[in-house]
Amino acid sequence: MTYVLIATASAFLLMSCNKDDIIQSGESGNTPEGNFRPSLPTSSEMSTHVYEWTPAPGQFINESTMTESIAGELTPEAAAAWAEQRLSERLFVSLGAFGGYIVVGFDHSIPSSDGDYDFAIMGNSYLNTSSGTGGSNEPGIVYVMQDTNGNGKPDDTWYELRGSETGKEGTIQDYAVTYSRPDAPGLAVSWTDSQGNSGTVDYLGFVHKQDYYYPAWVKSDTYTLKGTCLAARTSQDTSSGLWNNSAFEWGYADNMGSDNISLSYGPQCNRFRISDAMNVDGSQARLAYIDFIKVQTGVNSKAGGLGEVSTEIFGFIDLSLAKQ
Repeated sequence: MTYVLIATASAFLLMSCNKDDIIQSGESGNTPEGNFRPSLPTSSEMSTHVYEWTPAPGQFINESTMTESIAGELTPEAAAAWAEQRLSERLFVSLGAFGGYIVVGFDHSIPSSDGDYDFAIMGNSYLNTSSGTGGSNEPGIVYVMQDTNGNGKPDDTWYELRGSETGKEGTIQDYAVTYSRPDAPGLAVSWTDSQGNSGTVDYLGFVHKQDYYYPAWVKSDTYTLKGTCLAARTSQDTSSGLWNNSAFEWGYADNMGSDNISLSYGPQCNRFRISDAMNVDGSQARLAYIDFIKVQTGVNSKAGGLGEVSTEIFGFIDLSLAKQ
């Protein structure tokens, strides 16, 4: 038996099925105030729990050296526990290629400041020091959820946060990629998408030598990840041969946009506003608070020998409690 994972800006659903893992759109919900959990003097400014970590295939998946071993994680629960431990130590968790995602929560609700920045996500993006452009930017699209039903689980409505690319030509809503398990160790992971395209997540055996880049805890031979896809800004310098992933203006994790800030938690953090949460029709959701955050790799691209463009996350911070 495989599992169908449904998780986008508008709905998160887990059900048992004989289909591939799919993330689909749902309906926007209400925003009741009755389940708000105020922070206490003992509350943590950092996220305290990883509910799910479902990466797309990638060079850091199943690796036992740079990522301090996830080779033994053979269930979704064990994978989430590993990711939670990593974030507690402010170590990176890779989301893999397009569509890979992580879902976290806090020990309290994060109130909306109604227009100011409310939370931050730590990444490892940078610009080229010589030009102040290019560099490495691997944008993650951010979603938020209220615990509407009060059960402490991220099973209500996801709201995508508006970013600089929302509504622009080249941004694809409800984009889907299906990944296929390789037939043998040391092979690329093949994919097909909802636009009729196909490609591979390349195997980079010269540096990431684990047998498979396909998540070991995904039991089905294919799985599908669905969400919003941005037009990639991946390019190669014709004179130097160097690859660049240029930054987007604002609204994405692991990206040197105008919302970037350096905090004591880490040198690269992107700030986000709950007031940017959207209903499925693009209208403002007007959430008074949130309880859960999801980040999902938002481009389908690769950069030569650098491999797939994959969002990396080091932590989640409630700015109302943060030590500036």
